[in-house]
Amino acid sequence: MARRRALTVCSRSGCPALTDSGRCPEHRAEAEQRRGTAGQRGYARRHEQHFRTAVLARDPVCVVCTMAPSRHADHHPHSRRELVQLGLDPDSPQYGRGLCGPCHSAETARHQPGGWNSR
Repeated sequence: MARRRALTVCSRSGCPALTDSGRCPEHRAEAEQRRGTAGQRGYARRHEQHFRTAVLARDPVCVVCTMAPSRHADHHPHSRRELVQLGLDPDSPQYGRGLCGPCHSAETARHQPGGWNSR
């Protein structure tokens, strides 16, 4: 039998709604709309074909833990947003590294301000 999560107050400041996840449905939808689609954030076909394919071919094993196969092409040492601000090509494989799922999640939480671990 599946366990039910305890209800908590929405993580959006001042919202009294109860939810089983971080935000209530209204604030979750609002955040997703502000975030934009993957294409709007720069992760379109060129990124998939050029950046991701080349990075994962170059780094078949995670460069952080060196134990698991790479599944994610992570921008490093600068984020995609920083590369664009610096006038560099964010789809160039030289600005990426291959990471496994757990390492990618940990690195994203540690280095992306405003990300899912921003509290």
